[in-house]
Amino acid sequence: MADADEREVARLDAEPRPTPTTPRSGQEMQENRVSKHPQATIPESDVSLADIERSQSHPVRWAFCCILALAALVFPYWAGRTFAVRHTAQIVQRFANVDPRGIALVAWAVTLFAFVSLAMMIVERRKIPWFASFVVFLCGEQFISGVSLLKFDFWHSTYVMYGDSARIANAANLGIIAASIALAVFAVVWVGLLVAIRKDSPLNVLTHVWTSMLLWLVFEVVALLIVMFGGMLTIV
Repeated sequence: MADADEREVARLDAEPRPTPTTPRSGQEMQENRVSKHPQATIPESDVSLADIERSQSHPVRWAFCCILALAALVFPYWAGRTFAVRHTAQIVQRFANVDPRGIALVAWAVTLFAFVSLAMMIVERRKIPWFASFVVFLCGEQFISGVSLLKFDFWHSTYVMYGDSARIANAANLGIIAASIALAVFAVVWVGLLVAIRKDSPLNVLTHVWTSMLLWLVFEVVALLIVMFGGMLTIV
């Protein structure tokens, strides 16, 4: 076995080694080839890069997802408002003894889970489960918004609809608004960190994906605590 290896090494050493050549004219430079391999190492194909990108785009799937998200944004809100108009007395009777802090917590949690599902759909490779979660929580958030008559000056509408029991609807609106404002503030702070922190700085860890998610949750919890214990539930 050793003799065979030695003969193979001797045969390779006996082969002439290629000598580098330098082109002396433009014509020689044009004729100079990178590879002298007798056969191409990459098979020829009629598929272009545009064809590959087009096959991976899935426009029908994206259109279906956009339509489904739009439906989840519109129809649950309409259903919630219709339910509030037709069953106002039942809503007031059912939630008369419920603590407004609990209502604010539920509305905040549903809104936060919808935002988290959307963020995870962007970050993770498996997008379908997170998109389904986003649609479900979006439907829940929009239904709560419809029942609580969420809009810019919601406290007038809730008082007209629910009277002295408007604190329940107001608490739900404040929970949704708290989650949304916390996300907006975090987005501004995160963009500022991207601009201000250098890539070689130790603080650059704050811009990593999971660290940013934890920082976002901190903003969300602070917003919830302000709503629940900052006196906002009694103001509106």
